[in-house]
Amino acid sequence: MNLKDRFLRYVSFDTSSDLRSSTCPSTAHQLLLGEELVKEMLSMGISDAAMDENGYVTGTIPANTDKKLPVIGFIAHMDVVNDVPSDNIKPRLVEKYDGGDLVLNPELGIVMRPQEYDSLHSVVGHDLIVTDGTTLLGADDKAGIAEILAMADALLSPDAFPHGTVKIGFTPDEEIGRGADLFPVEAFGADFAYTVDGGAFGEIDYETFNASSLLVTVTGLNIHPGYAKNKMINAASVAMEFHQMLPAAQRPEHTEGREGFYHLTSMGGSVEKAQLGYILRDHDAEILNARKALAEAAAEFLNQKYGEGTVTLTLRDTYSNMVEKILPHPEILDLAQRSITAAGGTPVSNAVRGGTDGCRLSFMGLPCPNLGTGGRGAHGRFEYVSLTEMEKCTEVLLGIVRLAAE
Repeated sequence: MNLKDRFLRYVSFDTSSDLRSSTCPSTAHQLLLGEELVKEMLSMGISDAAMDENGYVTGTIPANTDKKLPVIGFIAHMDVVNDVPSDNIKPRLVEKYDGGDLVLNPELGIVMRPQEYDSLHSVVGHDLIVTDGTTLLGADDKAGIAEILAMADALLSPDAFPHGTVKIGFTPDEEIGRGADLFPVEAFGADFAYTVDGGAFGEIDYETFNASSLLVTVTGLNIHPGYAKNKMINAASVAMEFHQMLPAAQRPEHTEGREGFYHLTSMGGSVEKAQLGYILRDHDAEILNARKALAEAAAEFLNQKYGEGTVTLTLRDTYSNMVEKILPHPEILDLAQRSITAAGGTPVSNAVRGGTDGCRLSFMGLPCPNLGTGGRGAHGRFEYVSLTEMEKCTEVLLGIVRLAAE
C-alpha cells in the first residue's frame, strides 16, 4: 500500500475524542482504527503488534544487525478534534498545485485563497490532499500514522539498510490532552522517541506551551422572573460576567509568537447552572500560573458578590514545556536535523503554540521532540496536507534510523 492510499484509508475513520468522557479511550470509535492498524501491522510482519485495553497500539521492528544501537520510537495519535465535523470526510487530490485559488466545494462556494491562507505559497507545485470544506481532513495526525507505517514497510523489506530496533506507538485522546496518560513507557522500551505530529517538512520542535484546562461551573438560583428582584442568581449571566473578567486582549485571536492566552472552548447553561470550558496556555510556566491565579481571583470575587459556592473551578495541568527535558539530549535533535538536511530540507525549530504527546512523554522519561508531517490548517475545515512533503517526511524518519546505525 502506498503512502497516499494509506492516508486516505485512515482518514475514512471518524476518530474524534471527547473531553467530557472519563473513559480511555474517550470514544469507542477510536478503537476501530486501532484494530485496523494492528491488522495492517501484523500483515506487514510486525509480529508483536497489539492494542491494549486502553486503545494504545504498539509494535516492534526488530534490529537486523548485531551492532549495539539505540532503540528509537516513533509515535503518532489516532484521534482528531471533535469541535469540527470529522465524519464522512471527502478528501480530494490536487495534482501539482499551481498557486491559485483552490475551489474545495463549488456547490457551496467554499474556496481557499492564498491571500487568506499564507501556507499555500509554500506548497506551489506540490500534490495536495484537501477536504470539500465541510469537514476537517484528519492529517493531524493520520499523516503521521501513514508516514510511520510507510517507514516500517521499508525497514521490514529484505534489502533494508542495517538498523537497530524501532518501536512504533499510536495513541488515543491526544487532542484532549490525555494521549500520554496511560502510555506504557517502560514496556515500550525506547531510549528516545519522536512524535510525528507537526506541520511542514523540516520542522523539528522541542519547545511547546505549558498547558492547563479550566472548567468553570456556576450554580444559580432560579426564581419566577416576576418576583426575582434581589433574589434570582442567573447562572448564565454570572458565567458571562466571569468571562468578561478575563483580559480580552489575551485570547487566541489576538495573540501570536510567545504570547499565551485564555481560550473559551465551550459554554452552555441556564438560570440554574452554567459551565464554561477553557484552555490556558503559555510558554512560561510562571505566567501560566499567573493566569490560573487570575481565574481563581475572579471566582473569589463573584463568590463574595453572589454567595460562596456560586462559582467553582476545576483546574487541570495537561502538559508542560518539554524544552527542559530535550535540551540535555542534543544527540536526539542532531539526528533529526541531519536527516532533514539529507532529505533536502532546512531544519526549523519553532516555539510551538500547542503541544504533543511528546510533552508529557518527555517528563515521563522518554525524551520525545516533534517532527513535521506535511500537514497545514489543523483543527479546521481548511486543513490540507502536502503529499509531496509527506514523502519527504517519511524519508526523514528512515534517515534518522539510518544515521543512528552509522
